[in-house]
Amino acid sequence: MIDVKDLIEQPEKYRASQQARGADVSLVDRIVEADASRRASIARFEELRAEQKAFGKRVAQASGEQKQALLAEVKELAAQVKAAEAAANEAEEALLREQRAFPNLIIEGIPAGGEDDFVVVRQVGTPRDFAAEGFEPRDHLELGELIGGIDMERGAKVSGARFSFLKGVGARLELAIMQMGLDLALENGFVPVIPPTLVRPETMQGTGFDVQHDDEIYRLERDDLYLVGTSEVALAGYHADEILDVDVPVRYAGWSTCYRREAGSAGKDTRGIIRVHQFNKLEMFVYCSQEQAEAEHARLLEWEETMLQAIEVPYRVIDIAAGDLGLSAARKFDCEAWVPTQGTYRELTSTSNCTTFQSRRLNIRERVAKEDGSGSNAKKGGTRMVATLNGTLATTRWIVAILENHQNADGSITVPAALRPYLGGLERFELA
Repeated sequence: MIDVKDLIEQPEKYRASQQARGADVSLVDRIVEADASRRASIARFEELRAEQKAFGKRVAQASGEQKQALLAEVKELAAQVKAAEAAANEAEEALLREQRAFPNLIIEGIPAGGEDDFVVVRQVGTPRDFAAEGFEPRDHLELGELIGGIDMERGAKVSGARFSFLKGVGARLELAIMQMGLDLALENGFVPVIPPTLVRPETMQGTGFDVQHDDEIYRLERDDLYLVGTSEVALAGYHADEILDVDVPVRYAGWSTCYRREAGSAGKDTRGIIRVHQFNKLEMFVYCSQEQAEAEHARLLEWEETMLQAIEVPYRVIDIAAGDLGLSAARKFDCEAWVPTQGTYRELTSTSNCTTFQSRRLNIRERVAKEDGSGSNAKKGGTRMVATLNGTLATTRWIVAILENHQNADGSITVPAALRPYLGGLERFELA
């Protein structure tokens, strides 16, 4: 959630953020009004409560008819107090509803606009000229079938459309990508985690997903649990209602299976494993101080690029426009790999700086140092919200880019050198 106090003090900043997102600017005024209503309702309740306490003392000191008269007034006052308390609670809930609907304040400098308004930060590598090499590139599914690595037909038979079996070298390749990513994470202080893939609604909502209206989310109604689309959800909830020490960023690398309905992609990428309902992902998740967040975001992007350079595919980094950000992100960078048969770049990794948005919803804080006046030792003062960030190190979709960019004329695949140690030294995926 956004910081209501900050919004009240600097409403124009939030109006500009909403405008850049193409979102409802009037929501700023609704929050200002809801906060004023909440404050007035609380003040009225507290005023009546104080009056009720004063009446209680008068009743205790009175006797006879005077006491009976006062008791009648007390009864009426008690009803007013109860009604005022209910009104204050409703005003609190009304503000919370508006606050939960408000997207994160964007970081100044990101591009405004929608999905097509991203800015290319850099482009790395040059796409292969297959025509110059004398052959037409095959797509990843045909290649995966030729090497015995992908079986979509039996995936559909067992589970329906957009499910697959990865087998043989396909399964080995995914595990190799994930393990290479985990090794990089371990080198940089990440704690590996295999999290739950079913979470409670409060965890899903706390991360910033709309469980009531998000068609991408699978729900198990009988248990009121949700299948995660990223281990970010479970890792964000891991420290809910806790106070952390983030003098050094707390970094987790979550390895999990993920599930998405892909409800909004009817007719898109139905061939192969680009958009599937189930996939594996290695996700970085970081808790840090607010001051560390932007530098940590740059590090997450750097580690993602390290992985992409290791698998030797052309890629570009894009700064996502405000209107294409999710509810939680204040800024997001995507790394997109070149897919030869599509003649375009497709997202392989994404990293988001969520600032304090998720921690405010999940109540994750750090202690603030307070000087004791001596100029030396600092005593612990109050608390404040931490920042959270996330980023992808590897997913099933990477197989698409590797197969297509490293294919040979006969349909075999040359294994990128960095992955060979994770495949027993295998240099080539031969035809099955």
